[in-house]
Amino acid sequence: MLTFERHKTILELLNNKKNITIQELIKVLNVSEATIRRDLTLLEKKQKLKRVHGGAILINNQKQSITEDCDISSRNKLFKDEKEMIAKKASTFIENNSTIYLDAGTTTFLLIKYLKNKNVKVVTNGLNFINELEKYNIETYLLGGKIKSKTSCTVGYFAQENLKNFQFDYVFLGANTFNLKGFTTPDPEEALLKKESINLGTNIYFLCDHSKIDQKGFVIFANLSEGTLITDKTPSEEYFEETNVEVAEK
Repeated sequence: MLTFERHKTILELLNNKKNITIQELIKVLNVSEATIRRDLTLLEKKQKLKRVHGGAILINNQKQSITEDCDISSRNKLFKDEKEMIAKKASTFIENNSTIYLDAGTTTFLLIKYLKNKNVKVVTNGLNFINELEKYNIETYLLGGKIKSKTSCTVGYFAQENLKNFQFDYVFLGANTFNLKGFTTPDPEEALLKKESINLGTNIYFLCDHSKIDQKGFVIFANLSEGTLITDKTPSEEYFEETNVEVAEK
């Protein structure tokens, strides 16, 4: 495949998925990792995409709302270091012997290992969270409901009704995007579950890496003022006027 053909394919994939990993591109294009890295560097110089740790994201996509979830396996490979910093920062707010709701997401997942010595009880809709929680012998309750394979979680009416039986000291939520209007998700069913968890929590935290700042989404599930934002880069001053902001650092 010629260079221009590879570049066209990369951009088409990004237009559809919004982000992509190097390993995915190697598989699709059947070329070496070195070739993919050179392609991404050239496309970044042309301001067609932005390189991130492990892959690339679509550049300047804030003008277009994000209306679909990306596959969890893809999201797991992006912004690993940033998500780790955010999760570690979030853990510092948790007191021992607490009740916690962990929303399904790649950053909230990383929070689990920091709970191992806190004697907490956890409720989650994250299907892929269970093995990790069991590894650290954390008392866990999984919400029943409709299984959403793309993001490895439960959603829907039964999950929401199940959630209403609990109350939480801490609620940790992910978001696909956020801006001054609030935090968003592409899925109305996930939005309802997130809203419900906020109603049931005393301390609410939104864990969002910098790639989600000033982006548009489909469904707003919370206003900025409903909790504390934990991110890895300092947002504009307007955000500090609307909410508490905690910036994670190495």
